[in-house]
Amino acid sequence: MKVKDLWPAVDPLGEALHFLRMSGSFYCRSELTTPWSVTLPAFDDCLMFHVVTAGACWIAVPGMEPRLLRPGEFALVPHGEGHAFYSDPEVPTVGLFDLPRQTISERYEVLRHGGGGAATSMVCGVVRFDHPAAERLVRLLPKLLCFDTTSEGQHEWMQHSLRLMTSEARTLLPGGETIITRLADILVIQAIRTWMAQDPAAQTGWIGALQDKQIGRALALIHLDPARAWTVASLASEVAMSRSALSARFTARVGEPVMQYIARWRMHLALAQLKEDDAPLAEMASRHGYESEAAFSRAFKRWVGTSPGAARQAARRGAQATGVRA
Repeated sequence: MKVKDLWPAVDPLGEALHFLRMSGSFYCRSELTTPWSVTLPAFDDCLMFHVVTAGACWIAVPGMEPRLLRPGEFALVPHGEGHAFYSDPEVPTVGLFDLPRQTISERYEVLRHGGGGAATSMVCGVVRFDHPAAERLVRLLPKLLCFDTTSEGQHEWMQHSLRLMTSEARTLLPGGETIITRLADILVIQAIRTWMAQDPAAQTGWIGALQDKQIGRALALIHLDPARAWTVASLASEVAMSRSALSARFTARVGEPVMQYIARWRMHLALAQLKEDDAPLAEMASRHGYESEAAFSRAFKRWVGTSPGAARQAARRGAQATGVRA
């Protein structure tokens, strides 16, 4: 079956959302009593999510007005930026890693902190996306994104998802971390879908390009079959455009020329695969449309800034050192 035979079944934006599968780095259940205040450090290349399961608290991300979070709200800090939570802005802040935490597992802790007053409970996670489509989509999100599962128009199953996440965080039975991660996948996607439906900024740039009938199709073809020997002419033929029209419209909507996007996309895919796959570099080269390991290595270094072998070694070192506990 040819890639074009998948049309019209393929939804370019849906394909991008499909890649939003998180790998959990760290989870924390917090039991907080007023007065209290906690600051979280920045975590590079991570998304942080927070669910208030009881009580209420304020979240403050630099450059934005503080936002009150209540039970049923799901908050995202997409760019891993340091931020703060507090019961009252007048309470002196304390760094997360300066507080005692109970270690439950390698990637799960419980924090208990505060002055003994009204209680607030939260489930928080620091997670990663490894696929380049997910990473590119997340980069376009605002500094803070809040999603209320109890608001009108939201489905009851979203509230059930939050309740299940809360239950898993409280008991953490075998497989609990995996369940929390998968539930977070669903909530993150729904939060992003809500943002895309409501924010005009979601109609521009790469996300807007995915929603363009012809440019979105071109992007999906590239994403589905990156190793194909694409040319501007062959891609234009697939989406029923002239070569010049595709070139101009693609650059305007996506922000870079077609062939540059294809080369960058291949290298980002290769980088993600090098982190998880022990395949020989010659096989990796073939997967991404290069006739030789040498050609693949040259292109990889040009786009990524390091050799494939060095990137693989760095990824392994990073995997061994993964963990955010102080």
